[in-house]
Amino acid sequence: MKSNIALVTGGYTGESVVSFRSADFVESQLDRNKYNIYKIIILKEGWYFQDADAVKHSVDKNDFSILLNNKKINFDAAFIMLHGSPGEDGKLQGYFDLLDIPYTSCDALTSSLTMNKGYSKAIVNGIKDLYIARSIQLFENSVHAEKELEANLDFPLFIKPNNGGSSIGMSKVKTTFELPDALKKAFIEDDQVLVEEFVQGREFSIGVFKNKKGLQVLPATEVIPSNDFFDFEAKYTPGATEEITPGRMTEAEKSRVERIVSEIYIKLNCKGMVRIDYFLQNQTSNFYFIEINTIPGQTEQSFIPQQVRAAGLNIAEFYGDLIEMALNTKK
Repeated sequence: MKSNIALVTGGYTGESVVSFRSADFVESQLDRNKYNIYKIIILKEGWYFQDADAVKHSVDKNDFSILLNNKKINFDAAFIMLHGSPGEDGKLQGYFDLLDIPYTSCDALTSSLTMNKGYSKAIVNGIKDLYIARSIQLFENSVHAEKELEANLDFPLFIKPNNGGSSIGMSKVKTTFELPDALKKAFIEDDQVLVEEFVQGREFSIGVFKNKKGLQVLPATEVIPSNDFFDFEAKYTPGATEEITPGRMTEAEKSRVERIVSEIYIKLNCKGMVRIDYFLQNQTSNFYFIEINTIPGQTEQSFIPQQVRAAGLNIAEFYGDLIEMALNTKK
């Protein structure tokens, strides 16, 4: 008997546009012989399923069900493909926990914690061979904040919303004159902002997931943006970034990276698939942790699909494994 799977997408932030694209790709790859797939749209104005005739069927939030042709559809599991709030910050996971509906991502606590870049770095700090750039977490935009940054950090700086994603609201600042506009841009997206010193090095992104065989690390992608840094445009504009999968690393670097990212996954109590971004510093090759994404993008040009193919895995089976792992948590 086929399982009913809710492919959840949309969201309450500017990342919703990426969520829809990710969900479209996942939907195109899932095995319809094994699963009944229902794409559930979650927006501030309503939660619904839209059928082939463009008719919207509201979700009953009491039990996360829909009514089709007078038949109630309940879901065996949720495949969360919703970047930003409420899908990546733990809110949706907590809701599903209350309803006893398993899902493909990290749990509510880990999702909430990892959405906060500053808190994530505080927890993974201490893992052997993992380095963290000097940073300051700001809770308000003020002249005092600017002075604190100038006095304690060395330029250039990365300024980013602490709870944001897809590099929305992010800036690279080379001088003090650029600070006011960059801080304003970041605080529009979030009430907490993380400011970090720039690490000169090669940037990578790597997928880590768990299936019935245990913890698996995918081949890393090396990121070489044509822009000054890997911003929203570079991430989602085809051809704007050179992406090399597998990334260029020595065997020693590869082994060290795989160990570190596995420890990050375990220490943060991750589940399902995550993506970890890092630098390998020039000259030293030190691993600098950037951030972790618990609902990584799944558009056609996203890193995870690239890495799955580079690993010689079937993308449909990869997504199917995530669903099966979720279903097995309820058995």
